[in-house]
Amino acid sequence: MAKGALAKLLQPNLVLQGTIEHLHPAVLHEQQLRGMILDVDDTLLPTWNTDLSPAVRAWLLDIKVQMQVWLVSNNLNHRRIERIAQQVDLPFLMGAGKPSRRKICQAVHAMNLPFAEVAMVGDRLFTDILAGNRLGMFTILVNPILVNRLDGKSWVRNLEFWLAHQLGAPILTDDPRQPHSEVP
Repeated sequence: MAKGALAKLLQPNLVLQGTIEHLHPAVLHEQQLRGMILDVDDTLLPTWNTDLSPAVRAWLLDIKVQMQVWLVSNNLNHRRIERIAQQVDLPFLMGAGKPSRRKICQAVHAMNLPFAEVAMVGDRLFTDILAGNRLGMFTILVNPILVNRLDGKSWVRNLEFWLAHQLGAPILTDDPRQPHSEVP
């Protein structure tokens, strides 16, 4: 795969300058999105937590009445992902192996929507964004929800951004005043 093609697959359609609860439903409606697939770990809550924060829980309850929402996680702990999904009564798939497209396709087909009308939202470039872009979805990169910014995953995210930049995908928007910015 050519460097430019990979860069395009790593470039989110939208980079949110905040965590998931800062994603306004109006932004989704402007893009004519009718469905959403959400990553779980570090997108909705820190990896080892099982209880959604009140802010994320309220955001999920609000968004799910406006569009179809599925949780699709790489995590293999069925009990944990099920417990998270039950807190907001959402369907879920675990063990997705993103950037594999298989379980994302399964969720989108269950929604009975075209891929172009479904957002893939996550905190990782080489899993969530890459998988969504490979399917022609509208991809949204959010800041991770972390208990400690120095946890073991922050270096992985930094490496992903550095690699994406080396491949020609700028990722970061240049106007930090905006709560969200579309990336061309």
